[in-house]
Parts: sequence; structure tokens; C-alpha cells
Amino acid sequence: MTTPPDGWEARGRPTSWFRRFTFAKYAETRQFLEELAALSEEMGLHPQNINFATTHANITIEGPDKGEPGETEHRFAQRINALAAPRVEP
Repeated sequence: MTTPPDGWEARGRPTSWFRRFTFAKYAETRQFLEELAALSEEMGLHPQNINFATTHANITIEGPDKGEPGETEHRFAQRINALAAPRVEP
């Protein structure tokens, strides 16, 4: 199994990766989600689940065919982290 990137946690069987991103205001959440959509299209990968509210977004990533995440998903999660880095709340 590939270890999840910083900030992500492994959950379930088969393993998926989960992370909650918290923002100061809705505009930041919205911008993050728009950038995530563009990244998903660029990489041809999409989170298995996205749940969001005014100041947070929960993202779940699975591997291909509902399998465990691998190196491709690891790079995807790292790029998601980079999208959020300038505005994510600690």
C-alpha cells in the first residue's frame, strides 16, 4: 500500500484517502473547488467523493476500480495539497 501524503488519512477496506480542507471564508472554498475541478480534468482523475460547506471541503480518493490508491493518486493528492496551501486554515 502507498502511504498517503501529508495531511491525508487512510480509511476503510479497500483503503481510500480522506482529507478535510478548512478555509477562512466561502470565497476561498469556492476557489479551491474550481481549481480542483481544473486539476481533475488535467490529470484525468477525480475524487471519489467531495463534500463541502461554507468553510471546508472533504475529499476522498480511491484507487482505480475502487482499489487502493497508488502512485498516481499520491501525485494527485499532493497536487490537491498544493492548491489549498496558500489559503488553508491550520
